[in-house]
Amino acid sequence: MKRILTIAGSDSGGGAGIQADIKTITVLGGYGMSVITALTAQNSMGVQAIHPVPPEFIVQQLDSVLSDIGADAVKTGMLFDRSTIKVVAEKLRRYKIEKVVVDPVMVSKGGDTLLVAEAQDALARDIVPLAYLITPNIPEAEVLCGRSIQTDKDARDAARIIHGMGAKNVLIKGGHRKGPAVDILFDGENFLEFQKERINTPNTHGTGCTYSAAIATFVGQGYSLKDAVGMAKKFIHTAIRFALPLGKGHGPTNHYAFFAREYDRYHVLESLKKGLERLKGLPAAPLIPEVQMNFGYALPYAETARDVAAFPGRIIRLYNEIATMAGPAFGASQHIAAIILTVMRYHPEYRSAVNIRFSEELIVQCKKLGWIVRSFDRTKEPKEIKDREGSTLEWGTDSILAGEKIVPDIIFDRGDMGKEPMIRILGKKPEDVVDKIIALIRMEKS
Repeated sequence: MKRILTIAGSDSGGGAGIQADIKTITVLGGYGMSVITALTAQNSMGVQAIHPVPPEFIVQQLDSVLSDIGADAVKTGMLFDRSTIKVVAEKLRRYKIEKVVVDPVMVSKGGDTLLVAEAQDALARDIVPLAYLITPNIPEAEVLCGRSIQTDKDARDAARIIHGMGAKNVLIKGGHRKGPAVDILFDGENFLEFQKERINTPNTHGTGCTYSAAIATFVGQGYSLKDAVGMAKKFIHTAIRFALPLGKGHGPTNHYAFFAREYDRYHVLESLKKGLERLKGLPAAPLIPEVQMNFGYALPYAETARDVAAFPGRIIRLYNEIATMAGPAFGASQHIAAIILTVMRYHPEYRSAVNIRFSEELIVQCKKLGWIVRSFDRTKEPKEIKDREGSTLEWGTDSILAGEKIVPDIIFDRGDMGKEPMIRILGKKPEDVVDKIIALIRMEKS
């Protein structure tokens, strides 16, 4: 296990600083260590107070960790003032730390100063030349290079200037610009771009800390800088996409989201297998539509159809029994995945669904059960969506949930030219979906 040291401020709210760094390092498989430079009274609304740690005690922390345990990579965050910058730079040189990722923290998400103005020159003079990689956002890069950044050319020019200050590699983060979130990496000769779609959320507290800590962890584990930045970009994108709406202001990113999907793969597949076995013990074959049935279950924080498991070849009717061609697999059904992923955008806990045949009688039975029943009309689907293969189910589900605060038990449509009418049963997990099918079968028999 590689040793990753973070030198930063403490965030009492847990979303940024030392707390975010340690969470990130841990879930990515590193051994996290810390040197605290400042204590903050902080929450989602901002920083209420800052208590700098005396430089002498920062020195003691650095010596304690580096003289005994050592570090494969170091990440610096909030350094706050000149005296802190001076002692940190001296110790990084003294212990000959080569893999230093510098997050030049200057201002908090709420606009609070985390690096006093008179220390900015000390950061540029003493810390930047020690950086294996420096990761400024746009405002930080503007301070460091002394010019405005509005365009890609501006960002590249800024990277060249900061590289000229001594940093071996420069990553200009694009989160403060409009459009896709494009980060530009400069190694002194070549530029590389790392792009993800922008996520519309106010819950971005700690993104810079988390991103730089992830890069430091991957670099410490021996990955190339290109691979480390690419993997860290994927990690922070997932953490932002499934950010936590905690507090009244900017909620924190979700450090567990990336790991949770991998951890739960086995559980998802096993749950679908158990759900199928329960279905096989029921007189469920008459519920299978002409286009056959599929039964899906998504990983927590699923993003694409590859994160949704279903049955390859679908669930078929064999006389009065149901059968499958193979066990459940991830990415096996675009159709059921489209429904589940759309539902999860509004209600992340609802991760399972199955399609069954449509009949007016079944809709009546669902209503008698007291279920929440909703429908969409395929004939009202915009042409540009209809022309895009596989977009109908996403559009139909979205058109319902956008105006709902609750999750329907079923969503149905009455079909269209060449499209079979269909009922989709929704649930939090496969067990819930099968329970609803059992209730529907019993209702039909009564």
